[in-house]
Amino acid sequence: MQHSLVSGDSAPRQRVQDEIRRDIIFGVLPAGSRITETALALKYGISRVPVREALRALEVEGFVESKPFAGSTVSAIPVDDADDLFAIREALEAATARRAAQNAAAQFAAGRPDPGWWKTRQELAAVLEKGDKAIADGRIDLLPELNIRFHLGIAELSRSSSLTALLRQISGKIEWLYASDIGSRGKSSWTEHRTIMAAIDAGNAQQAERGMRAHVHSSRLGYLSRFSPDASAGRVV
Repeated sequence: MQHSLVSGDSAPRQRVQDEIRRDIIFGVLPAGSRITETALALKYGISRVPVREALRALEVEGFVESKPFAGSTVSAIPVDDADDLFAIREALEAATARRAAQNAAAQFAAGRPDPGWWKTRQELAAVLEKGDKAIADGRIDLLPELNIRFHLGIAELSRSSSLTALLRQISGKIEWLYASDIGSRGKSSWTEHRTIMAAIDAGNAQQAERGMRAHVHSSRLGYLSRFSPDASAGRVV
């Protein structure tokens, strides 16, 4: 599929960076494949300069590896790195879920949720509906993007700018891991979101925290059981 980025775009580098990242996440550009500025410029219908800038940014994000005189290749996520990312997520997202539930309790106790909080909650409801529909329609390929939107939405409900910023920093890698394991855990993982959301809406901070931690931990164990070469030897517990 060829994408077109018009020359009048105000941020061509960001646009092509997002396109390349998305193609890496969904395996259009598989790990280990060599990529060149010329080929990518042709693929995305843009000049080489913004492509070069996008590749530099993606290298910082960990999606691309570049070596002098050797060009660029698509990175892979080592299993140990994936394990560490999941560990970070367990702690980080358990905190966002707890804070989100506490805020929900405060909002409903006030009798009238403020517009900003309510807008985010409505957006989350729409995300959950779209995910349910994607599963019903057999479009699990839509779940990775909806998944990260859900988790970032919970972070927004936490009203912690620090926690939200930290989650945004690793959101691309989260989507990448989710997409790579979508066939194994996509559907079951998605249904767990409803339980977490219910605990948050109920203002039950402990239940929301436990639910989110268990949700991420299950994804972690499932991923490692499928991708870790020595998981069967008991390295992962």
